[in-house]
Amino acid sequence: MPFPFHINILDLLLKGVAIGILVSAPMGPVGVLCVQRTLNKGRWFGFVTGIGACVSDFIYALITGLGMSFVMDFISNSHYRYILQISASIVLMIFGIYSFRSNPMKKVHVSNRGTKGSLIHNCITAFLVTFSNPLIIMLMMGLFAQFAFIIPNHPAEMCAGYIGIIGGAMLWWYGLTWLVDKIRAVFDTNGIQIINKVVGSIVIVMSIIVLIGTVFNLYTLPTINY
Repeated sequence: MPFPFHINILDLLLKGVAIGILVSAPMGPVGVLCVQRTLNKGRWFGFVTGIGACVSDFIYALITGLGMSFVMDFISNSHYRYILQISASIVLMIFGIYSFRSNPMKKVHVSNRGTKGSLIHNCITAFLVTFSNPLIIMLMMGLFAQFAFIIPNHPAEMCAGYIGIIGGAMLWWYGLTWLVDKIRAVFDTNGIQIINKVVGSIVIVMSIIVLIGTVFNLYTLPTINY
């Protein structure tokens, strides 16, 4: 029937958008680089920096999805679903605490104001910075499990989901560069740390809610019909 099919695609699309935003939002090295380039070189240099990060995140999302699709048979068992949900909640909570407590400015070099470079160069360097951190897969595994994102043997829905991840990431980088450009006169390193604390708090609260719901059987991964 066509109606449930479209609802499933919309559901995966919205989940993908949420995952794309949550993966991009923590202000790691590439996030700080994006802010620096926006302030020093202009908004579009900051935005293409985000695009480079988005390409890297998309590749890691495909790798994560491919790997998780091989173990989805275990999730049909309620015991394994329970373990997966608990593990994902703990991973996300640890990540949220790390994001809340971290100061991304400590390990970041200040951008050179004298040379802008091309937009392509800025995009490629951001891609390399992001791709050099494979730990992002751990975050994606937690988010994929929390959102029940992987649906094997449903390519149309999964394509929509991955498009959503790209859209969510692009939305975050576009919004961040727009905001930084608008308030560039007052935006400083404290703003970067505030973003990190807000994102970390959201992830912590989300993981605690799902963890409590799972422990008390209030929330479980849905059963997938192949």
